[in-house]
Amino acid sequence: MVAERISVMNYPQVAIDFVPRIPPLKKVKDKTKIDVRYCLVSPFAYAHIYWDPKEYEVVYDVEEPTLDETELQYKNQIVTAMKSMIDFNELIKRSDKTIFEYIDKRFKVLAMEMGLNISYETYKKIYYYLCRDFIGFNEAEPLLRDCFVEDIECNGANTPVYIVHRNFRNIKSTLKFNANSHLESFVEKLAQRCGKSISYSRPILDGSLPDGSRVNATYTKDITSRGPTFTIRKFTKTPWTPPQLIEFNTLSPEMLAYLWLLIEYKMNLLVIGGTASGKTTLLNAISFFIPPEARVVSIEDTRELNLPRENWLPSVARSATGLGNTGEIDMYALLKASFRQNPDYVIVGEVRGKEASVLFQGMASGHSSISTIHADSVETVIKRLETPPIELSPTLLNVIDSMCIMTHAIVDKRETRKLREIVEIVDVDPEGVAITNTPFVWNSMEDRFYFKKESKIFDKISKRYGLTKNELLREFSNRTKLLYKLYQDKIFRFHEVQGLVNEYYKKPEEVLKKFGVQ
Repeated sequence: MVAERISVMNYPQVAIDFVPRIPPLKKVKDKTKIDVRYCLVSPFAYAHIYWDPKEYEVVYDVEEPTLDETELQYKNQIVTAMKSMIDFNELIKRSDKTIFEYIDKRFKVLAMEMGLNISYETYKKIYYYLCRDFIGFNEAEPLLRDCFVEDIECNGANTPVYIVHRNFRNIKSTLKFNANSHLESFVEKLAQRCGKSISYSRPILDGSLPDGSRVNATYTKDITSRGPTFTIRKFTKTPWTPPQLIEFNTLSPEMLAYLWLLIEYKMNLLVIGGTASGKTTLLNAISFFIPPEARVVSIEDTRELNLPRENWLPSVARSATGLGNTGEIDMYALLKASFRQNPDYVIVGEVRGKEASVLFQGMASGHSSISTIHADSVETVIKRLETPPIELSPTLLNVIDSMCIMTHAIVDKRETRKLREIVEIVDVDPEGVAITNTPFVWNSMEDRFYFKKESKIFDKISKRYGLTKNELLREFSNRTKLLYKLYQDKIFRFHEVQGLVNEYYKKPEEVLKKFGVQ
């Protein structure tokens, strides 16, 4: 027995990689042919996405080490002992290396003190689960580590957790919380990591995890009949670049070149669409086109933007805390403050309420602004802006130059996101009726993008900046060709794309020559 205890203490620490390199995934048009496997947490957790002929649907299965009855007993004993000894909310603030070492040492000491006869293979498996559960988010941790997963959705106990996958869209996973109490504990953990609380008296959670992922959760059955629920919108540290959106056929190079010119010449843009239609993705992508020397201030209620630039002041709203619910800093307050921070561009993550009046007044005073709003058409946007809680004057809407309408579409039986239309606002009369021009449109039947007619915004840019129409159209053509060449050459990396855009602003002829654009 003594020898076994010594051997446990002498086991080498297991190396766990929570961010393994994942190779690019090929698109599969035929769902019945999907069979993909890749690592999530090396070497323990894998994602296996496959077509299930019995269920007749695509399934997302998380493959983790299997514990037999004895190993599960050992694991539960160790977890119980550790919980009584360690404040893991404080521990997770330390470096990963420190945490892994601490868990390893504590595990070995407890195993020896309890006289547990653990082989090295068992030690490795239990160690993985200890790290997963104490540092991460229990059985949901592999899903959170999957860079292809955009959303994680749990609709209650005893129901499958669904995910939104970048390649395969909505998929049912094999993960399920079998007990209401288990799901309650998990939701409580989400709240703790968000720095908030959730309880029967405050049963709704809206917050952000340390990595920026957005969390919405409920706690009681009188709010959601199946018991606790949660939705996690994952924060993307490296957002999609403009050439990648061309690769996904979300939009055309012509659309991007048009938006590039509008941003350079400080036109005001609204990106509109339904939930999960790709509004923020497009907002992030076109932010690459902001001139490198420009000062950018962004306002969000939950951090989603990630701009590849130094001269950027990101601001995030804060909910009330403590007794008396003091200390709230809402988007309205942040936006008012932003116009005193000398911004060249103001980006608002999403317009919802009274902050819209400040945003549009800022547009009217010459501050170039880009924002998103939930709507599916120009008419719907105008109605939302005119009615409570926003209540803007229709004539103030004339400061909007262009609207990008995103949509969630089905193409070849596959879910996808498309820039459906780019609509220019020519005029809005006092009755709220808009005169518009639609230079770009997506044809759903052909799955092609068309440049329908001349741009009225190009005319505005020509007059405002003293450019001839031919000069502007030549620049539009050059940028279209350049973006298409970046897509052809598979230049997708975050910083490489931004570097080329910045270089183009300084030495356009050199960049065009480099990529063979005449």
